[in-house]
Amino acid sequence: MVKKYADLRKRLKEEGDYDTLDKLPRNASSVRLHNRCKLTGRPKGYMRRFGICRVKFREMALDGKIPGVTKASW
Repeated sequence: MVKKYADLRKRLKEEGDYDTLDKLPRNASSVRLHNRCKLTGRPKGYMRRFGICRVKFREMALDGKIPGVTKASW
């Protein structure tokens, strides 16, 4: 939805037409985006480097599905 309304929002901001801008859907604003796990859709515990949540990361790491990741021990 953000991509759909990006050009329109930009044009309205440049023109200063804030009344029309207020009538656009709230989810069309880019600041409302939130990172989510690509596998489960979980919004919390998101690991940006891998694009998944911590729960799925742990499961996949223990199964050996993420190369180069091992359980720490010292």
